[in-house]
Amino acid sequence: MSNRISGISDFLLQLDALKSVSRRTYINGGERVENSAEHSWHLAMACWAFAELLQDEYDVPKLIKLALLHDLGEIGAGDTFLYSNNRDSAHIEERESIKEIASHSGNPIGDVIELWEEQEAGASKEAKLLKVIDRLLPFLHNITSEGRAWQESGIHKNQVLKMHQFIENENLEIYEWFISKVEHAVDQGWLNAS
Repeated sequence: MSNRISGISDFLLQLDALKSVSRRTYINGGERVENSAEHSWHLAMACWAFAELLQDEYDVPKLIKLALLHDLGEIGAGDTFLYSNNRDSAHIEERESIKEIASHSGNPIGDVIELWEEQEAGASKEAKLLKVIDRLLPFLHNITSEGRAWQESGIHKNQVLKMHQFIENENLEIYEWFISKVEHAVDQGWLNAS
């Protein structure tokens, strides 16, 4: 039996643990919460689609890689809810988890840490788009579930606006769409108006 195949198999099983990390985002109109692996796949597809839509010369293979690994640190750290009080320190545990994943003897991907750090810093064109879409998807799920996660967590309009404000500087078209959906959510009673 090939040691290389055994090694990569062990590595892939380590990555599979991302399926066990539950998020607070309800999918399919509120059917159930998604896991972080589902979110990462959806984010990769959404980033690819937006890159094609926006036609801004994105490095699409790199963008997809950033999306696929952006939450890998949650394998060791767990998911941190967007509106959590400890959101600012979540990257510390996630970084340690990424280092552990990257150092796995069966890992053939040499730039895991570099790419994770790039998406974490959010400075490249691809990382900026990733950050926008990473915020947009849970928001979209909140709209399709009639604000279920917002209501369960007591989230208010001002919190949603604050956590999505940066989108205005990245893409005005997306931000204007977002604002219209926030107002719709408030009008429908899915999001507290304060």
